[in-house]
Amino acid sequence: MSVHKTNISVRQTIETAFRRIGIEQSRRLAPITGDLPLLNSGSDSLCFALLVANLEDELGVDPFTESEDVQVPVTFAELVKLYEHALKVS
Repeated sequence: MSVHKTNISVRQTIETAFRRIGIEQSRRLAPITGDLPLLNSGSDSLCFALLVANLEDELGVDPFTESEDVQVPVTFAELVKLYEHALKVS
């Protein structure tokens, strides 16, 4: 399901995938807000890897492999912006 075809916002797509992976991995996630530090979200490195893989399938981009100078996002809002930017340049 591509975000371009369904008109679902990037943020909504990421949030849905984040929650789904949290449930699948039996993680207790913090409420998702823009300023939520990813390190305090309740997810772990496996959840984050699964999230990136899922988002590559859903959005068609992986900003972490498409550029050598990607800054690792610290907050949920930074993660959303990273994907929004990747979609604009793809």
